[in-house]
Amino acid sequence: MDFKLLGLKAGIEIHQQLDTKEKLFCRCPTQLRNVDERSKEIQRYLRATVSEMGTIDRAAEEEMKQMRLFRYYAYDTTCLVENDDEPPTPMNEEALEIALTIAKLLSMSPINQVHIMRKMVIDGSNTSGFQRTALIAMNGIIGDTCRIESLCLEEEAAQRVTDETFSLDRLGIPLVEITTAPCMHTPEEVKEVAGYIGMILRSTGRVKRGLGTIRQDVNISIREGARIEIKGVQELDLIPEVVSREVQRQVNLLAIRDELISRGAKVPDEGLDVTDLFRETKSKVLRKSPCIIAATLKGFGGIIGREIQPGRRLGSEMSDYAKKCGVGGIFHTDELPAYGVTEEEVHALRERSAAGDGDCVVIVSGTREQAICAIRQVFKRATMAFEGVPEETRKMLPEGSSAYMRPLPGAARMYPETDVLPIGITTEMMEEITLPELLTERAARFTEELGIDEALARQIAYSDRLPLFERAVEAGIKPSLAARTLLSTMRELSRDGVDCSGIPDDTILDLLSRVAEGTVVKEGLPDILRTLAGGAALDAAVTSVGPTFSVTDLEEIVERVVQERGDFIRERGKAALGPVMGVVMKEVRGRIDGQIVADVLKRSIEKVL
Repeated sequence: MDFKLLGLKAGIEIHQQLDTKEKLFCRCPTQLRNVDERSKEIQRYLRATVSEMGTIDRAAEEEMKQMRLFRYYAYDTTCLVENDDEPPTPMNEEALEIALTIAKLLSMSPINQVHIMRKMVIDGSNTSGFQRTALIAMNGIIGDTCRIESLCLEEEAAQRVTDETFSLDRLGIPLVEITTAPCMHTPEEVKEVAGYIGMILRSTGRVKRGLGTIRQDVNISIREGARIEIKGVQELDLIPEVVSREVQRQVNLLAIRDELISRGAKVPDEGLDVTDLFRETKSKVLRKSPCIIAATLKGFGGIIGREIQPGRRLGSEMSDYAKKCGVGGIFHTDELPAYGVTEEEVHALRERSAAGDGDCVVIVSGTREQAICAIRQVFKRATMAFEGVPEETRKMLPEGSSAYMRPLPGAARMYPETDVLPIGITTEMMEEITLPELLTERAARFTEELGIDEALARQIAYSDRLPLFERAVEAGIKPSLAARTLLSTMRELSRDGVDCSGIPDDTILDLLSRVAEGTVVKEGLPDILRTLAGGAALDAAVTSVGPTFSVTDLEEIVERVVQERGDFIRERGKAALGPVMGVVMKEVRGRIDGQIVADVLKRSIEKVL
């Protein structure tokens, strides 16, 4: 696809948890817990409220189609603020300082006074029905052409455990939201900008790391299309695929719009109860449903089953809308007979619905209330098809396609927080902030000052193990040894199913120091780390590998191995070095430096030859 010809415009919103001691509006620790450790459960019904403008936000209104009872897990590390049983405390000063540091790194202008706002959210992720957020800075720059529109400081949502159950340990962790202008015009540009902002955030050394601590929401539109927000893109490498698939979806929806108009397609005003047609059906879904409603979409035949992006059809979009009413989805005649519905039942359905060859019949099932709500949602989405691309908030699916979540929120979503006082941002506050060294600059310094190759320097600069690497270098350990152990060796062990994350930094530093002193050889590091990961103490792990060999001990082993393989060595000549080296290394098993083994073996082979 020619993205520039299609008029692609893309922007990103990056949400990054901050590594503070306390949460944003209470003094609880930012510690994640296992749900089995919960000490209490509470329940809440959430309802949308009318904004100051006298309207209900359209995204919140969509969530209210079902009245759901939400359950929340509380812990001994959460408090009444997370429960929404107590007013919030003043904003966390540490979090504000980190946010201002990030703003300064992005050349943003802080606002004079920070006002906390409430952002209505009734999907269950906040016990209060809203998320507290505050605009901190505006108008930053990335490169020559891309602009950062805003930086907000807000509280993280509760962690979803199941559909309607949430864990309060994550609720309230400080989070920065960085929003760019729609200044990117190719999928790769979006990835590059997201990567750069991620580098800025990690450069502070004060953000949380690991899965779920950073998320990218991508805003995408094309010419004649509409702005779509795709939420929850956690992997940087998936961003180009997500953007490409959304462009494909919008192109196909615009083509469907044109075809529907040319066909003179129509959406009905009401559905038809066809429950009696499926009393004896083999479809388990329909047989157990108390009410089945059908509707004929004139001129939609063959279009509802048309693929608009990998794994998704126009019918998938209609199904997403219908699910808001509590039904499992929809059936339509573009895909029937199937799912236990027979050809005879399809014929009877089309006849009852007065459907022509170019029409498509959609059926929904559930309680009568659910079915009526669901068929109206189908009509709503079918009507939108005549417009092309409706503005939506969507969630990313595993391979990069997306599914409908809710309409894009409007201005009615926000209203002032009355329980927290505004905070002034002064020139003195900004001048006192010391900017950290960027990771890109640090990697270049490692190459220049420590003699590490560029690829390894970049890996260690961006690694979670960076602080330990710098401690090791300060302790006199060779940078190359520290870097390769923390990156290559531990990564290889991880691929073998060995989790080294629980080994204390001090233990790893002590082990590397022993290698530097010569009491442990570097070839033994994998086996020692493997044993440490199993819970052993360092001395026991070192002992388990066996004592180090002296050169005299090594010479005896080498002499024996060479004698046993004399004929092979004379036949292969110097080419025998590699195979015989492997035999010797199996015997010494990481207890003496490999270079010493190679030197002794080479001399012994030369004597035979």
